[in-house]
Amino acid sequence: MEGFILLGITDERDLKIFCFVLFLTFYLFNLSGNLCIVLLITIDHSLYKPMYYFLANLSFLDIFYSTTTVPKMLSGLLVGDKRIQNVISIKACIVQMYFFHSLGFSEGVLLSAMGYDRYVAICHPLRYRILMRRSICFYIIFISWAAGLTTSLVNALMTSRLPFCNANRVRHFYCDVKPVIKLACKDIRVNQMTVTYFSGFICTGTFILTVLSYFYIISYLVAHQSSKSRSKAFSTCSAHLTVVLLFYGTAMCTYLGPDSEASIESDRIAAILFALITPSLNPVIYTLRNKEVQKSLRNMFSSSKY
Repeated sequence: MEGFILLGITDERDLKIFCFVLFLTFYLFNLSGNLCIVLLITIDHSLYKPMYYFLANLSFLDIFYSTTTVPKMLSGLLVGDKRIQNVISIKACIVQMYFFHSLGFSEGVLLSAMGYDRYVAICHPLRYRILMRRSICFYIIFISWAAGLTTSLVNALMTSRLPFCNANRVRHFYCDVKPVIKLACKDIRVNQMTVTYFSGFICTGTFILTVLSYFYIISYLVAHQSSKSRSKAFSTCSAHLTVVLLFYGTAMCTYLGPDSEASIESDRIAAILFALITPSLNPVIYTLRNKEVQKSLRNMFSSSKY
């Protein structure tokens, strides 16, 4: 067998056109919004702070996270004739699977680090410059990338060793682990357990670390701060909390949910959310209530007029 056929989202021609326009709009918004944040934090020295180092890397991850899957999905939607299939080779499928999961794992670790950054900033403000100095921030960023690039090898290598015979129609718009291993002509119970427990452990572990950070933040604010200070602190955390809930909510539904035929359909919807919609919304979420980023944006646009 030379490759897989990605069945995509729908076979209806009119719905394909609508989805293509909608998803292309989100993808372009993702690229422009996240690239703008990366450039803004790079050139504006007033944003050389730990929170913005993490935010720039989050935007960088979101750009490549979507790019691993969305262009192939768009090409499939662009094909109007059912006789023309959206084909991907087995090697390309494994590579896509590897990078999608590695970038996703890295983002989970980075979101946990951002939660810890908020904990230190609120609960230990006098020690913030020491605990979150630049070298430590860069070390955390390196760990997030290294963790993603190494842990995702497990699912990719195990999938690459599976024999694929005649079945080659992947019920998804990209090569995700669960729908691909179902096509193997071999017992895949070990692979299924690995996906559920290994990927689930990473998702749950990083999520618990983030929740712990906010548990200590809330405990500290309730015990030591006034209502005005609590409101201000929660305002600074609201953007990160929104992103965390969107990211982990969809990811956990996909990789910790039941492995059935019905779950594959719901997985495709969840995948659209965390592979396309959420990365596109992150720039908006982080700029709506962030006065420093808003000020930097105004300065950049005002200077570009002259």
